[in-house]
Amino acid sequence: MTITFDGPILVPAADPDDAERTARALAPRIGPENTVLVVHVIEKAGGAPDKAPLEARREFADDVFSRARGPLEETGARVETEVLYGTDVVDAIFEAADDRGADGVAFVPRKGSRLVEMLSGDTSRRLIREATLPVLVLPVED
Repeated sequence: MTITFDGPILVPAADPDDAERTARALAPRIGPENTVLVVHVIEKAGGAPDKAPLEARREFADDVFSRARGPLEETGARVETEVLYGTDVVDAIFEAADDRGADGVAFVPRKGSRLVEMLSGDTSRRLIREATLPVLVLPVED
């Protein structure tokens, strides 16, 4: 199945494994006519000290992007990457999608315990519940 979005598809990636997993799940569904914008959100602490030095977090983002590029570039799709900054990951994703004229957001839900989901606010659920444009939840490939 090929996705027929006319505009960019925004792909949020939390870490390198997430990036590669999502890219591999999305790749069979896109082609040279698609543009994919892979984003990684560096969560700002909102007044509190940040979790890690900014340079280390940018290097982490570069690793995220390199892991996503391979499977996506094999499709012939145009692949762009961007680091986003925000105190709320979901808000940052939807703001970026709106700013860049994305037609949709695509992601593979990450596995986590119910306790972690409850305490963290479960980003996957929020992406679906607070969607301001189509959200494509890709199947988890083992």
